[in-house]
Amino acid sequence: MSGDSVKPRRIGTFSVAPIGLGCMSLSYAYGTPPAAEVAHALLRRALDLGVEHFDTAALYGYGANEELVGQVLKPHRKKIFLASKCGIFRNAEGAREINGRPDILKRTCDDSLRRLGTEVIDLYYLHRWDKQVPIEESVGALADLMKQGKIRGIGLSEVSADTLRRAHAEHPVAAVQSEYSLWSRNPEIKVLEECRRLDVAFVAFSPLARGFLTGKLRDLSTLQPKDIRRQMPRFEPDNYAANLLLLDEYAQIAAAAGCSLAQLALAWLLTRGDNVLPLIGTTSITHLEENLGANNVTLSADILARLDKLINQHTVRGARYMPSTQAEVDTEVFDERP
Repeated sequence: MSGDSVKPRRIGTFSVAPIGLGCMSLSYAYGTPPAAEVAHALLRRALDLGVEHFDTAALYGYGANEELVGQVLKPHRKKIFLASKCGIFRNAEGAREINGRPDILKRTCDDSLRRLGTEVIDLYYLHRWDKQVPIEESVGALADLMKQGKIRGIGLSEVSADTLRRAHAEHPVAAVQSEYSLWSRNPEIKVLEECRRLDVAFVAFSPLARGFLTGKLRDLSTLQPKDIRRQMPRFEPDNYAANLLLLDEYAQIAAAAGCSLAQLALAWLLTRGDNVLPLIGTTSITHLEENLGANNVTLSADILARLDKLINQHTVRGARYMPSTQAEVDTEVFDERP
């Protein structure tokens, strides 16, 4: 659905269809991944629907997702924009590790290139800033990878405006990726404006609030035991029960806009700036097709005002991450409500 009505958005030196596909859920994070043939079919359908921007990471399935994406998309490599991430991986002891040392980033880039079956990655993110390593050193290593022709652009994930400024002074940053949706407004504190000032693309992951804004996740008991949402404060039973109360009016707004709940959330994000690129994630072709329909939804000023009033940092209950996870990221947070 990247037809004439859909204006491409710039990310680094590329222009791509506004909505990209985050591939994490095909291998990682939300319980048992789909069968290989299901994942392959979804990636091929995304191509058919005009998706150009595909996002993966070494972390997702500890390499399995890069191998999956590489296997399916390699024949189409010249017509897609391929992003991956470094800085979180499984170490020699088999444990998850955040490590931003230059030698580690360079070595793991070679691993990613091999798994993806490509000679160059279009956008390579530092998945998390390793706070034991100055951001300038990690970005300097990525700049070396650019000089070697192994990557075409540098990205940062879950960083603050201050860290982005420091990194950008070392080498121009093509994109920042962080969670952004109606119910996760943290980028609006500082980093979204800093991206605009520096002419950096902002890639918004979890634009559907990890399923909440689809209106389809009403019963938390349906989540698999290893689903990461079980560790998130907003999905704790009392908080989630309070958040569900927002959905009836949200559904009324979607009906007024003439679209599905998921399309409403994505269409809202597309209004947040020409440098904002939502990144959808799904294991369902039906949901993929529905989500991409947001490209054709136009929202009135009245609809936007109703959305902003209904779902925001003051009306959503629960923190985005539990304290141990929040300590790993560098994003700004809102002051806690009394």
